[in-house]
Amino acid sequence: MSYTFTPVTQKLEKALDHVRRDISSLRTGRATSQMLDSVVVDAYGSMMKILEVASVQAPDPSLLVVSPWDKSLLAAIEKAIASAGLNLNPVVNGDIIRIAIAPLTEETRKDMVKSLAKKIEDGKVMVRSIRTDSKKDIENQEGTDNISEDDIAQDLQELEKIVKEYISKLDEVYASKEKELMTI
Repeated sequence: MSYTFTPVTQKLEKALDHVRRDISSLRTGRATSQMLDSVVVDAYGSMMKILEVASVQAPDPSLLVVSPWDKSLLAAIEKAIASAGLNLNPVVNGDIIRIAIAPLTEETRKDMVKSLAKKIEDGKVMVRSIRTDSKKDIENQEGTDNISEDDIAQDLQELEKIVKEYISKLDEVYASKEKELMTI
């Protein structure tokens, strides 16, 4: 083998991590602190992630509790959560914000699975794009000293093997998250 696959596997790992982060925001009917990762708060004259201005906890599966570090940001955090498009209704309770997580309906669960499928397919497109770029790099070695056609063919086979491995990892992520979404 003449091609170094370390950069390829690093890119594939980044793509897989991106998909995992992307689907972590899909609501499963259970409260998780990751549900609010996409929320940005107008604080101190700039837009900040909610985790930079408050702690988020899930004391039970149907409740999120947001505790701002600066109590003057309570209203801004409440507004940011309400307008984030997450279909959540924050309620200020003293110095904290409580968010009740309602159970998902069957129709909502099916919509979430469709969204999940799209996110997984986007991940597969990323993996295929990485494969295409790497394949070009391998094929461009043709004519280089000490690299035979057999070496190139072997490298291409190894690349396909690695890509299939990551596609199957994405399928496993899909199956796991789909089960989580459909579980009541």
